[in-house]
Amino acid sequence: MNRPLDLGTPGEFRRPRRLDVLIPTRNRPAELAVTLAGLAAQVEVPDFGVVVSDQSDDDPAYAHPAAATMVRALRHREHPVLLTRRLPRRGLAEHRAYLLDRSVARYVLCLDDDVWLEPGTLGRLVTAIGELGCGFVGNAVHGLSYADDVRPETHGHYEEWDGPVVPELVRPDTPQWQRAAIHPAANLLHVQQEVGLPPGAWRAYKISWIGGCVLYDRAALVDSGGFEFWRRVPANHQGEDVAAQLAVLARYGGAGVLPSGAYHLESPTTVTERAVEAWEVVAADTTRQTTTRPARADTTQPA
Repeated sequence: MNRPLDLGTPGEFRRPRRLDVLIPTRNRPAELAVTLAGLAAQVEVPDFGVVVSDQSDDDPAYAHPAAATMVRALRHREHPVLLTRRLPRRGLAEHRAYLLDRSVARYVLCLDDDVWLEPGTLGRLVTAIGELGCGFVGNAVHGLSYADDVRPETHGHYEEWDGPVVPELVRPDTPQWQRAAIHPAANLLHVQQEVGLPPGAWRAYKISWIGGCVLYDRAALVDSGGFEFWRRVPANHQGEDVAAQLAVLARYGGAGVLPSGAYHLESPTTVTERAVEAWEVVAADTTRQTTTRPARADTTQPA
């Protein structure tokens, strides 16, 4: 019989480390177990921790025997794991902000609860962000049910970084926005097969944003505002990851990493109310602040 699971304590968990993995979840015990299993097989980064924050309607997903076993497996391999609940729900951005605040690690991986990472993925991402020196890197997720659905018209959006990764202002009215077309379905997997990298090699490529598996330099993410914009958006939003990445891109730059070792489980979403795009609200606020701020302070008037 499955014994009670130690949840861990925030004080014990929140310590300096090279990497923490932040996983928000809701009503997905099977998917969470698979996601944790992928992490348990990562060996190149020996000192990472894992935070799971659950917003399930009933019992937390990590209480399921399969997920609980993977928590114990991670701890057995000396990876600290913190299990929390964050209720009531206040939206995706607030949930991610809460997770980010649990960590003081050098890097944080925002990993969705329906993504399996093949062995070696964490090591490659950490190596990439260290060598590139940018604000974030990511692995776009492959949807293997689309493996036979080749869409060559999207492959032209793949463009490798030739030289240092630099900050970019990416918005819907810029050509860079179209780069997102390479990430749905199995498009990136097909590009990956075309590029044909030798074992152990990787490439950095230009992106607009990446969903599902994004490794941030934590200081760069916090300096760019993190997910604190959650107070400015209604709870029924999506696109919080896009909003955060656009901010980091503008200050520190970011890149996709090929090959991707992230695979989407393709389960139905548990976030069914998505009436508002968070990045649109944040972008509008930024534009409004820029256009209303005086170009020069009037020092002749009293403060």
